[in-house]
Amino acid sequence: MSRSAQRQRNTKETAVDVSLEIDGSGTAEVSTGIPFYDHMLEQLGKHGGFDLRIRATGDLHIDTHHTVEDVGIALGEAFREALGDKAGVRRFASGLFPLDEALVEVALDLSGRAHVVWNVPMPEVLPLGNPPFDPQLAEHAFSSFANAAGITLHMRLCHGVNVHHIIEAAFKGLARCLRDAVRIEGTAVPSTKGVL
Repeated sequence: MSRSAQRQRNTKETAVDVSLEIDGSGTAEVSTGIPFYDHMLEQLGKHGGFDLRIRATGDLHIDTHHTVEDVGIALGEAFREALGDKAGVRRFASGLFPLDEALVEVALDLSGRAHVVWNVPMPEVLPLGNPPFDPQLAEHAFSSFANAAGITLHMRLCHGVNVHHIIEAAFKGLARCLRDAVRIEGTAVPSTKGVL
């Protein structure tokens, strides 16, 4: 059975269209109008092994915040729907993920209970790209996704000075942990409650 979902989110600020296949080949096609964010979301698809298509337009003339948030929400909703009842999934995953001098620790639980602990301080730098991606939006991107997906997510910066490297290590770490957590190991829902 295919673990896939599509999600659209249309507001006065954005229009987002997401297509996700969890058991894919790592093919990602992303266009949000924010090149740095596109690059990060492509990492999520590639290293998660997901087939991911995201098309988004937003009020970038005001700020990139609304687009980052709404893409995260739509992607999280699609991820949650694609997982279905989570029967047989491994559920938990964690690891340390380097990118040059940056090292980020990621741990997650497909618990159905949204909770994010973010301990990834960013050095003071100018926003990245054009239109600019404010590094402070990285936390919001992860929180929007995890809250909509119903994931408990912990992220911690162990070391790093280059903001691009820090954020990219975090996205790659999330991708690899999701890839591990969604792996099918059996047939039962991995919870003493019987539901996730």
